[in-house]
Amino acid sequence: MLHFRFTLVLKELYKSNLSRPFSGIARNKTSLTASYCFSTACANVKLGSNLKSLRVGGHLPALSTSYGARYLCTKTDAGSVTANSKNEVSKEAAAEKKAGILPSLEDLLFYTIAEGQEKIPAHKFTTALKATGLWTGDPRLKECMEMLKVTLKSTADGALDRHLFKKCVQSNIVLLTQAFRKKFVIPDFRPFCSHIDDIYEGAKLKSGGKVADYIPQLAKFSPDLWGVALCTVDGQRFTVGDTKVPFCLQSCVKPLKYAIAVHDHGTEYVHRFIGKEPSGLRFNKLFLNEEDKPHNPMVNAGAIVCTSLIKQGASNAEKFDYVMNFMNKMAGNEYVGFSNATFQSERMSGDRNFAIGYYLKEKKCFPEGTDMTAILDFYFQLCSIEVTCESASVMAATLANGGFCPITGERVLNPEAVRNTLSLMHSCGMYDFSGQFAFHVGLPAKSGVAGGILLVVPNVMGIMCWSPPLDKLGNSVRGIQFCTDLVHLCNFHNYDNLRHFAKKLDPRREGGDQRQVIRPLDYKSLQQELALKESLWKKVSPSEAECARSTTRLFRMEGAAGSGAGGGGGGGARTDVHVPVHRETRSAI
Repeated sequence: MLHFRFTLVLKELYKSNLSRPFSGIARNKTSLTASYCFSTACANVKLGSNLKSLRVGGHLPALSTSYGARYLCTKTDAGSVTANSKNEVSKEAAAEKKAGILPSLEDLLFYTIAEGQEKIPAHKFTTALKATGLWTGDPRLKECMEMLKVTLKSTADGALDRHLFKKCVQSNIVLLTQAFRKKFVIPDFRPFCSHIDDIYEGAKLKSGGKVADYIPQLAKFSPDLWGVALCTVDGQRFTVGDTKVPFCLQSCVKPLKYAIAVHDHGTEYVHRFIGKEPSGLRFNKLFLNEEDKPHNPMVNAGAIVCTSLIKQGASNAEKFDYVMNFMNKMAGNEYVGFSNATFQSERMSGDRNFAIGYYLKEKKCFPEGTDMTAILDFYFQLCSIEVTCESASVMAATLANGGFCPITGERVLNPEAVRNTLSLMHSCGMYDFSGQFAFHVGLPAKSGVAGGILLVVPNVMGIMCWSPPLDKLGNSVRGIQFCTDLVHLCNFHNYDNLRHFAKKLDPRREGGDQRQVIRPLDYKSLQQELALKESLWKKVSPSEAECARSTTRLFRMEGAAGSGAGGGGGGGARTDVHVPVHRETRSAI
């Protein structure tokens, strides 16, 4: 993981030029004039450097720029300073004049990734991006990736200089800056993924269980299939195993359609027809509560009634399209399909569900005017919706993210629907194992007879585990093992964070510091935040005689021994930057 580093006498510039507006930065997103451009070598100095800011004469210097002149920042050996203060007039000076007193985020990101080089190979950028957890196929990065492809066609070496890099990333710069600053919910994503790999391999060794065969189409899946995919609320992605194989949601669709019903009608209306209590009985029992309602929407009776509440009065075709639109939005437009073979197979073997349907009709559990047989057809259709582990993990992450799809940023479900759904998944989502799962794992989840377990870690991530062999209660054997081992390692259990508890791994922490929830930042506010960080630079004061003659002031970053991307080299390496000053401000400096 590359560390985001802050450079360029930021504190000095910020404090001494507060009268200069920031508006040009946010509006134009143009980079700082090259006079303030920091050396590529600055990437070799980490934020943890023990450098200190230097105040001279009890006040901070007032710096100003001489537009039209371009000055080079160079990395030198100890004892030598080089600078070119009279370069040719830059064509971009006019545009850069409006950049204000802060360096552009694009430049900061470039030098972070470049690590002292003048160009960034495209593969290095994409590799560094993946290390943060973002995929190049992320919809939020579409413009960036498209521009990268176009730009690479015009370069012979497949590398990006500062200007080409800026052109590629400027449309997504705030997201990319947050990624490389490790401001996502899982800051150290690669180590966390290594733990997921280990848990996956451990669960893979778990034997036993039987593939569901009461629906003939489900019996065709190999018992060796095993995949896990996760998506965080910031859109970080990781997959391992058979995560691209389509399978039917089956009962994993129940919390999703309940969420749609509450989103459309509200809690009070939905629960006129369905209860909220665990039943303590098999999921397909012909049994109602004392009010002649299904116990909850996670058992078959409740799910059938819940199906009848969606898009009432419309045809099954319109209803199906309506639900599929929701599913696609929840999955960030990743794979959501339909298995007609499973639908036909389930309808032909669905005697128990037909019996439940007639029982519900007799007890007047449906809204008035409901066509029970049409509702059962629609129920079977929804069970036959196909996903992959990858797309289903985004669905789970949408629930974890309060109804916003993390990879599109679109609001799909309202907060009321999400809260109710997660509450019922926690208490009723794992069939007759729900109590034990809540006790040992302590997270909202829903299992299905196709072998899937939809797991939600609120405010952190969504996970889909899939392996067809089921235990006697209808839950995936490997999936249960994975969830149990995950919570054994990480403090994701609902009550793991109580005081005085034994500490588990918290992937939300970096360097022992609890991650703070930060408000969304736009370009301007993010730049200002970076500028207020402790400066890594100090001013090297010239003699009085030199000060009278000099048109620049020298700022220096001393590199700690062994610091930098290469990690080698003796101590004493440093980076110098010459900042031009006007005559009227020279005395102040």
